[in-house]
Order: sequence, then structure tokens, then C-alpha cells
Amino acid sequence: MTNLVERLVPEDLRVLFRRVVPPTEVKRPQGGGRRRAGDRDALAAIIFVATSGCTWRQLPPVFGPAWPTVYRRFAQWSRGRVWARLYRVVLDELGARGELDWSRCAIDSVSVRAARGAFDGTNPTDRGKLGSKIHLITDRNGLPLSLGISGANMHDSLGLEPLVRGIPPIRSRCGPRRRRPAKLHADKGYDYDHLRRWLRSRCIRHRIARKGVEPSQRLGRHRWVVERTVSWLAGYRRLHRRDERKAEHFLAFVGIAALRICFRRLTT
Repeated sequence: MTNLVERLVPEDLRVLFRRVVPPTEVKRPQGGGRRRAGDRDALAAIIFVATSGCTWRQLPPVFGPAWPTVYRRFAQWSRGRVWARLYRVVLDELGARGELDWSRCAIDSVSVRAARGAFDGTNPTDRGKLGSKIHLITDRNGLPLSLGISGANMHDSLGLEPLVRGIPPIRSRCGPRRRRPAKLHADKGYDYDHLRRWLRSRCIRHRIARKGVEPSQRLGRHRWVVERTVSWLAGYRRLHRRDERKAEHFLAFVGIAALRICFRRLTT
């Protein structure tokens, strides 16, 4: 168990996690009762669910706390936006080390099947079955900078402005915090003049493929990084099919996958 917990939650990640969730020891005034499960064990169990794709009831007992305790901790941290704060802390660490490349960013989305819940819709590319869509923006190295979810029937172009606005102010090695890429690459799904005008108004150069003019493979030289990030997200089996009723829980698993991708860059 110790080796598994340490592998899923290394010491560096535990230190960053404690910055957003300080440990709290709850003592019963009357004494007795069970000792509160450690945050590190609960975090390791949640990451195991995200990577393996198992249900909460299938969670192995080797992590210590029972699955209802882990699920309650996951729901509590999701409501408190703990994953978003931890994700931002990891991005700040990357920015302070100069690991983020803002010169060329790319935007894309991927659809997954959804069994139920909010932010789902009929997927026009999957015979009208229910599905959700994950939207993301990555830097030149493929590190995700902004995330979002929607129904599978939402057009990709509608997610561009919220994603760009959703990039948090990230620390830089020198100078002020940064939140705008120098250039944004996108495929033909974002080929609209109002999006080009909006990007220019924010001093962001754009490279959006034009329908009927440019071949689909033209931007592959720069957009392959976001496709690779999508494949990295596919490595987290909990994202293969959405089973969460609440949108904040599904977004939490997307955020866990993204912050682990970014944290991996910190440790390499």
C-alpha cells in the first residue's frame, strides 16, 4: 500500500496539495471514534479511480479509507474547487521555471459518451447517442492551460472565447503574470470571422484553417501537440465514458488528469 500511495502521490505533489488543502484533524469532544483518514491516502485513492476507471465500490481496500469516505472527500473537494486551485498551483510552478511556451498555443476538443447527468447532449458524430465534450487549450509543448466541458452537441466554435478567458494569470520566470498566448492555432471548426476579430481585439494572432481553401493536414505541424494531449487524457480510463451525474464531478476528473500531465513535466 505504501509504495502504491507514494507512486500515485509523490512527496512533491503532496506538498503542493497541502498548500490548497491544509491538513485538519477533527477530534470528537466526547472522545473515541475512528481516526480521520489521511488526505494523502484519500488523494491516492481518487487518482487510482481516475487512472483505472474503476467504480467507487470497486476501490481496493488497500488504500485504507472505505470507498464512501473517499467519495465524500472527493465531492467535498470538488465543491470547494480544490482541483482547480491545485491545477493553478502546478501551472504557476511550471511558469516560474520557464516550462510554458506561450509562442504557439492550440485549441481542440474531444467527445466522450455519457450515460447521464448535466452537460450532455446528442452527439452528431456518434449516431445521436448521449455524450459530453472536453475542450482544452495547450501551450506549444502540449501542456493544458485551460479546460472546459459541454454537451456533445455544442459546436467547437462556441468554446473558444470561454477557454481563452479561462486561462488563469500564470507566473512567469521574469515579469508579470501571463494569460494570453502570442498565437492560437485551430482547425476548421473555428473558422468564423467573429472569432478572428475577437482574438485580434485581445492582441492574439490566429492561425485558423479555412473551409474549402486549406487541406485538413495543413496545420498538423503545429496542432499535433494538442492531439497528443488528447491521447494523454485518454490514458485516464475514467474519462473514456462519463458516468458522473454532476458536471462538477466530471470536470474534477478532467482537472485531475490535466494537473497530473502538468506535474509530470515538473518531475522530468
